[in-house]
This record gives sequence, structure tokens and C-alpha cells, in this order.
Amino acid sequence: MGEGTIYGAYLDGVNRVMEDLAGSIEGFNRERLASGGEKLYEHLTYRVKGEESMREKLIRNGHAPTPYNALRAVKDAVGLRVVCLFIDDVYDIVDRIKALPNCTVVNEKDYIRAAKPNGYRSYHMILDVETDFEDADGQRPGHYFAEVQLRTIAMDTWAALEHELKYKKDIGDPTLVVQELRRCANELAACDVSMQALRRIIREM
Repeated sequence: MGEGTIYGAYLDGVNRVMEDLAGSIEGFNRERLASGGEKLYEHLTYRVKGEESMREKLIRNGHAPTPYNALRAVKDAVGLRVVCLFIDDVYDIVDRIKALPNCTVVNEKDYIRAAKPNGYRSYHMILDVETDFEDADGQRPGHYFAEVQLRTIAMDTWAALEHELKYKKDIGDPTLVVQELRRCANELAACDVSMQALRRIIREM
């Protein structure tokens, strides 16, 4: 299957990695709820990068649009986003993902503790996931990359608004917009910290 796609004969492997990772994260949530705790996250979304988007990215980065490059030259063919209520839950899920037996962290960036200059906050992980499917190097078990982004609702809201505003045309004073976006990001981050502290107080009571 998948011979006509940018992922070629490896599409089934890509889909399996996505489904297995999503299933593992959903399992984390069930474990938390079964133990009498609150839910571990608010939203979980996942996707295989679309054909047009993958081809465009490969060409933009100087790579031929081939199945091999789609799975090796870039590392986000599989993407998952986890949106949590509290900062601590982000790090809880990060630790749980790192403990998965078939996952190795290739790269991670903590933009929560060290935000980007524009105010962007999130936790990014690139994973090497082992699966029974053959990979682009002909190995079986195969290895596929996946990107996981974890953030709070406040961080997700800011990122969505920033993305929307970034593509607006004819902005009279883009410098002012950048400054205001950074200010809003800092205010939302302060709110996240306050809500986290409030939850800890309630738990201790």
C-alpha cells in the first residue's frame, strides 16, 4: 500500500508509528484517571504530514521529494500535539514518553523553561520509534521518526493567534505587533505558573 504517495511503500509503517504513539499517550491518561487523579491532558491531536506539505518542505530544504528523504531528511512525517491544563502535566508526559521501550529521544527542546525570543513556549521532542515494519533503510524492525509537541492551553492559544497574525498583510507597525505578542506570551506564562501553584496548594489542602 501507499506506492503512489510521498511515503511510498512505507506509508503503513508511518501510520502504525503514529497510531502506536497516540495509543501510548491515551494509555497514560487512562492510567492517571484509574489512579483517581485528574486527566493528564486536555487535547491530543496527531497526523501524518500531508503530501503537498511534505513535498514543499523537502524541496525548500534542498532535498528531492522521495520516500527516503521524507522519512530520513526530515523528522516530522509523524506529528503529535498534546495540550495540557498544567505545566507539570507536560513534564509528566515527557517522562512517560521517555520510558517507552520502543522510543529513543533523538532531540528535545524545552521552550517552556527557555522561551523563544518572540515568546513561543512549548516542549518539542523528536523520537526514533522502533516498529515491526521495514524502514527506509531496509531494516526490520524498522525505525521511524516522530515529532511530539507538548504545551498548555495558554501556550496553544498564543501559538494559534501568533500563527494567524503572522500571515496578515499590510500591517502598519509590525514592530508593535511583535512587542505586543511577546507581552501577551509573558502574561499567559505567568498565568500558567499561578494556576500550577494554585493546584499544588489545593492538593496539599
